[in-house]
Amino acid sequence: MRVLHVHSGNLYGGVEAILVTLARYQDLYPQMESHFALCFEGRLSEELLAAGAPVYRLGKTRLRQLRSVMRGRRILKDLVAQGSFDLGICHSGWSQAIFGPVFRSAALPLVVWFHNPTNGRNWLDRWGSLTEPELALCNSEFTAKAVSDQYPHVRAEVVYCPVANQPTSSAENRRVKRAELQTPEDATVIIQVSRMEAWKGQSLHLEALSQIKELPDWICWQVGGTQRPQEVQYREHLEQLSRRLGIAERVRFLDQRSDVQSLLRAADIYCQPNAGAEPFGIAFVEALYAGLPVVTTAIGGATEIVDDSCGVLAPCADPVALASSLRRLIQDPVLRQRLGDAGPERASKLCDPQTQMKRLNEVLASVKYLEAKA
Repeated sequence: MRVLHVHSGNLYGGVEAILVTLARYQDLYPQMESHFALCFEGRLSEELLAAGAPVYRLGKTRLRQLRSVMRGRRILKDLVAQGSFDLGICHSGWSQAIFGPVFRSAALPLVVWFHNPTNGRNWLDRWGSLTEPELALCNSEFTAKAVSDQYPHVRAEVVYCPVANQPTSSAENRRVKRAELQTPEDATVIIQVSRMEAWKGQSLHLEALSQIKELPDWICWQVGGTQRPQEVQYREHLEQLSRRLGIAERVRFLDQRSDVQSLLRAADIYCQPNAGAEPFGIAFVEALYAGLPVVTTAIGGATEIVDDSCGVLAPCADPVALASSLRRLIQDPVLRQRLGDAGPERASKLCDPQTQMKRLNEVLASVKYLEAKA
């Protein structure tokens, strides 16, 4: 089965990580051949090409530039006509709105992979819904509920994101990474890896840490680069906040890193107290693989990943409760170890790449079968 994934490709986050995983682990499920059509070149296209995946360029497509939209559709139309694809997958309402009609006019089954809940009130979601998909793929039960409300007549299937375990743990790795980041080897490191966006909860994280600054020997690593102007401003706000709270000397702000797995395995606790609901949360899964207890907010897709066997679900927007959870984990290494030890098994159960790629193939094959029967 030849599948054409269509995406913008100008940013890099969870969606892009999924596409790269599909490309890197193609050999795990060769029955499903993944191809990728992108509007922008950058880190995503580079990593897909490095993984040996077929990548097609649709040209820089912007909604405010109608000619670029028409050009992108024309390129995709020619690609579909020549490519012998079995179905197309649009990732996001943006690509559904722009490129969904191309698949429809070519009588090729259209699947939309929803990585975020949709309520149908956003203008882009309304535009995209004019081209109803044959199947809605959802990254969590949380996302699926919202999608089913918007598309009551479309079958929705949950396929958890395939996330690979990339073990790099060693005492030497821990020593090297901590030395690089001016962090003592015996410090308790609390790490967060996420986009620099307010709903990811970095502000709440820092507020909670300020309430336990009397505890010695903890350090916070905030990992995440800035990709848009508003993210630059938010990063500046966080740095100012850490100074105002009196914890600046204990917080390390890191840019986008290519060694996230090594950083996770050199840390002790993963904390990401979302202010808004996480649709799924690949970062949580990666932290569990790294053997870290996960502290996050009890909302959204995070509740499908983290339970009391491997972490702590804290109340939303409650820095006091969050500080209490962090205090307990910092002061109780036995508890940290117990929760961390359960992480890899939990992550594999949810997101093992071979299992999830097999499920993805089965779900997509059912669409192809139904189309053939029709």
